[in-house]
Amino acid sequence: DEGNSASPSPITDGKHVWAFIGTGKLSCFTVAGDPVWEADLQERYGKFKIAFGMSATPVLHDNRLFVQLIHGDGKAETQEAVVVAIKADTGEPLWATERVTGASNENEHSYASPVLYNFGKECYLITHGADYTVAYSVENGKERWRLGGLNPQGQSYHPTLRFVASPAAADGIVVCPTAKNGPVFAIDAGKTGDLTDSKAVLWVREDNTPDVPSPVIHDDLVYLCRENGMLLVLDRDSGEQVYMERTHSHRHRASPVFADGHLYLTARDGKVTVVKAGREFEIVAQNDVGETTSASPVIADGVIYLRTFDALWAIK
Repeated sequence: DEGNSASPSPITDGKHVWAFIGTGKLSCFTVAGDPVWEADLQERYGKFKIAFGMSATPVLHDNRLFVQLIHGDGKAETQEAVVVAIKADTGEPLWATERVTGASNENEHSYASPVLYNFGKECYLITHGADYTVAYSVENGKERWRLGGLNPQGQSYHPTLRFVASPAAADGIVVCPTAKNGPVFAIDAGKTGDLTDSKAVLWVREDNTPDVPSPVIHDDLVYLCRENGMLLVLDRDSGEQVYMERTHSHRHRASPVFADGHLYLTARDGKVTVVKAGREFEIVAQNDVGETTSASPVIADGVIYLRTFDALWAIK
């Protein structure tokens, strides 16, 4: 009851709209709805083998779409994950990079989405899943860095620590969540190579971490919404806990969203909690949509868009 083949979010640049669904179809339309091109990524890059469906949202940058296809048959020796770049205006394939990590069991399947690190002169793609966070050049798909230790492979290996929450990036920092109360890592975004057990790791939060909602980084704080509605706030530089407080005691699957000095936390039962950003915990409003939802809100031009299981709401 968590999602379906339409879990990936659509993308627009104001002229075109791109939509990816779990069947592997990636489509481009004009904003008027006229079809431009369509590609079948299962035909192009291999059949998807993923328990709950391919749910990664592509990243749009500089007329390129980047998609992480992290899946496999559960055997570490036969990984089939790939990260691809596609020309946004034509659907032409640009590059494809095999993503090898040694993950096995359910961990070969990722339900997270890639994110773009684009601050100053640095621009690269961050992918997340199969026990690793791995960054790639947007130009040619060459690996820039990888972070292990998220689910150490060995005797204590967790066979079902699949990633759902996506990383978050801000100037100089990338925050990499795991799952099932596992650790959250913060790394120096300017480093290269294997960052596991290196000085590039700024801090690690060992527990009380989210399973599905993705982190938010704003100013000097990192915000983590746990699935039970607990809001955990950490100091961006040190990782020290600023506070951990309950917002609404219900399942949270949507990621928190920041806008106009506030965080919006959406629960499955349709209640949206609005929390004032900063080091002091303050709930300023709780609004009940009254419809089941697991999608993250989108806020643009003074309008909040809420996608429930029944409708799409636009609220000024």
